[in-house]
This record gives sequence, structure tokens and C-alpha cells, in this order.
Amino acid sequence: MKRIDPIYRLHLLMSGLLLLLSCRAPHSGRIIFISRRPRIVPDYSDLIVPSNMAPLNFRILEKGKAYKVTFESENIDSFKINSKDPVIRIPLKSWKKLLDSNRGKAFQIQVEVLSDGQKWKRYRSFINHVAESPIDGYLVYRRLMPYHTLWGEMGIYQRNLENFSEVPLLLNRTIDNGCVNCHSFYPNDPERFILHVRGRMGSGMLVANGEDMIKVDTRTAFNQGHATFRSWHPNGEILAFSMNRFIQLFHATGETREVCDLGSDLMLYDVASHTLSTYPTIAHPDRMETYPCWSPDGKTLYFSSAPKIESYLSTRDRNIDAIYSKIQYDLQSISYDPAEKAWGEISTLLSSSEIGKSILQPKVSPDGRFLLVVMSDFGGFPIFNQSSDIHLMDIKTGRFKRPDINSDQTESSPSWSSNGRWFVFVSKRQDGLYAFPYICHVDEAGNVSKPFLVPQEDPGLYPTICETFNVPEFLTRPVEASWQALSRAILDDELKIRAKLDEKVQVDHVTGASVRPMWQQP
Repeated sequence: MKRIDPIYRLHLLMSGLLLLLSCRAPHSGRIIFISRRPRIVPDYSDLIVPSNMAPLNFRILEKGKAYKVTFESENIDSFKINSKDPVIRIPLKSWKKLLDSNRGKAFQIQVEVLSDGQKWKRYRSFINHVAESPIDGYLVYRRLMPYHTLWGEMGIYQRNLENFSEVPLLLNRTIDNGCVNCHSFYPNDPERFILHVRGRMGSGMLVANGEDMIKVDTRTAFNQGHATFRSWHPNGEILAFSMNRFIQLFHATGETREVCDLGSDLMLYDVASHTLSTYPTIAHPDRMETYPCWSPDGKTLYFSSAPKIESYLSTRDRNIDAIYSKIQYDLQSISYDPAEKAWGEISTLLSSSEIGKSILQPKVSPDGRFLLVVMSDFGGFPIFNQSSDIHLMDIKTGRFKRPDINSDQTESSPSWSSNGRWFVFVSKRQDGLYAFPYICHVDEAGNVSKPFLVPQEDPGLYPTICETFNVPEFLTRPVEASWQALSRAILDDELKIRAKLDEKVQVDHVTGASVRPMWQQP
């Protein structure tokens, strides 16, 4: 065997090392500096990030043969990711250390791409901030295909926001392929929640209170319809819910469908006695009331209200298609005394006639300071209305604003974290069809940060699953109830209860005025 000269061997070794370093750590003389930021999806730049958030994995849209991403901050040594793939998956351990060490501070992300000319392009870095306040660890939402009159496979899912774990709480295939929707948790509490189900197994409201679960049929002589939109009272003893008579309208152009409410009222459900009650001011025969939301102290009920559908119809033209785009809801509130179970007077907080918008889905912050609402050009079902945007109202001053978090597509279904520093909503900004969850930070002055898409381990997952996400709600802990227990409570006839109507509903004990069931209204 021919002997290799030691000096030549050293030369080969150094050449190989330099070649390796040129791919891993570019020499300053071979770097091309690019003045703009790199294109990445999702757009995870200029954010305020929760200190306990899962890694914000992303995909680099710049063409190249190799990629390098460097994370730098003042408090810890930088760490780097070298990849031949434009998909950047951030190591959980390094990410957690980065966030934990920079609470209240910023960190920088530098992207470099190896071009065909064997030169590295270094793009302008972008900066994110880490919030002092953490976010609730779990998010619950429904996932389903964007069907119209029919439904297929769907489920209620629970996502761990500190990592990428997602588990189904209930899949409709375990309950005879029924529809599962309208879930609502006692504020951020996984122990107490309700969800509405319908299908061949029968319709009703599943009420979970710890280990106790029952299925309640909320239909009575007053309300032939089931409970729809709902809100837990802070005392945990009652639920406010709406009864809606929805119909769907289909269009040849633009948004293919519209949901119209033909009549709605508000009622209270007593969890212990399974009794339903209402009051003329929240079940007015001349108004439609929907989207109830309790204040944190339980002394005020916020809701949306519009004139009854008949007021929009002329005596000659009874066609709903002609008037659905004229319906607009006011934002109203009414005081409530939980001890005396007494109602006060109605107050109109935001008038649709003055604003020119329909005001829907009110959600009060845990400190009672702010109110998130969805405003649409018309109607009462914002998820199918492209004009729907998130607005923030200061309850103390009555002033509201449209924060710079909205897109030219639908935004709806806002929900607060338990500390009031974060909220989540769904948006169709990706393609106008599927709604995905976005998170924002809110400071004490009501300033709202840039929204970011809830991250996935695979940053390209959302476009591939072809499902829409709706009704997201934060939880401080995971739901312990198993899908088997939930399915059994829905299907077991022994766990079904028929709600009873409070005798005071028929005649108002204060004024003596008759409270007519909504289906008997002219």
C-alpha cells in the first residue's frame, strides 16, 4: 500500500474541515447581507410570546441548499439550528430555556440561507418579546369540515399549549355520529363544562360537574328549541343560554351561505334543580336576544339584541332573503342580583344604528375592565360573514376600538385567558375558508399585540388537515374526564333529564305581563 505523506494527509484533513465549516459556519467573506427580513410562514416576527409557549416552528420560503437559524438574547448563550430543509423545528429544551431566561425581555432570530453560488445570504434579523405573564396551558376547540347542511367526522379536542400534544375529548363517531358543538367551560375550569349534542341519539345539553355527568333536554312549554349559546355564572350554580331558531340561506356568489336567526330569547338554567327561568326583559316578545355573557362579579349580563325578524319584513314581501342583510344587533346589558334572583333595567352599551355594525359575541375580561366583541356589517352569525372583525371596548369609558389584529377575512369567537393578559380568536385569513386559532397579548392599558397562529410541530400542518377550528377556550388544567365517560353520559338513557319550567315564567310577577313563547309571536 502506498504511504500517504503526513503533510499531504494534514492538507486533506484541513481542506475537508474548511469545506465542512463553509457549510456550517460561513466565513465572513462569503456572506451576502440582505437588507430585508426572510419570508417565513407562519409569520412569527414582532410578537409578544407567552413565557410558557410551545416552540414557534416555521418554514423559510427563501430558496437554498442549506439553512441556519440563530437565536440570540442578552441573558443566555445563543443556540443554532442547521438544516438542509427549510422547515425549522426548534428543540423544546433550548426554546424553554430561551423563554424562561428572557421574561420581560427580547430575543433575536437570525436566518441564513446557502445559495446556489455557495454563498450564504444573511437576512435582516427579527425580534420577538417574551411576556412576563404566562398563558393558560390548554386550549379546547372543535375541529370539523366546513360542511353546510350535513356533518361528517368532527370532535372536541384539547391542545397542550406548552408542547404539541393534542388529544380528542370527544369524537362524534363514539356517539352514533351525532353533532357535537357549543361547548362552554366554567371560566377556564376543566371540571365544569357543557356541550350540546344532536343526532339520532337525541339532542340535549351535556352538563359535566366534576365526575357527575347528565344529559339535559332543555325543551319546555316556553322554549321548543334547545340551548344554544351559553355562559356560566361565576357562582357556578346557573347558566345563561339563548334559544335560537336558525335557518341557512345559500347564495350563488360571494359567501355561499348565511345563517339567519328567526327568533331568540335568553333563559337561565339552574344546575342543581334542572329548572329553567326567564324574564320579560331578556325574553322580550319584540326583540331577539342572544350571545349571553356574565361579568366576573356575576352582577351584569351582557348580550346582543335586535328587533324581532317581523319588524324587517314588509306586509307585501315576506322573503327572508330580501332582509337578512338589514338585521343588526345592539350590545346590551342588564343588572342581576344573584341572591334575590332579581333583574334590573336594560342598558344599551353600543347601538348598531349609531355604529352601523352588528355587535356580537361579547366576552368580558376576568378583571371586568375590557369587553371583546365581534362587529359585522349585518347579521347574528359572524363566522360566515367576511366583514366580521374583533373590537375591544373599555367598559369604564364606553370607548371601543378596532385593534390592528384584523384581516380582510372573517375573525370571530374571542375568548380570554384566566389572567386577562391573553385572548384567542379564530380567523379565516389564510384562505377565506378554514378558520384557525390566533393568540394576542393585551396589556393593562388595552394595547393589543400582533396575533400569532397557534404553533404546530409541523408548521405546514394547517393547510393539509382541511378542517376548521371553532369556539376556542383556554383552560388552566387539562380535562380529566375521558371520552368514554362523556360518550356514556350522552348515550345512556338513565343519565337523561328533562328540565322543568319555573312557574313564574308564564306570568311576570312584577308587571303581570304575559311572557309569550317565541314561536307563538306574530
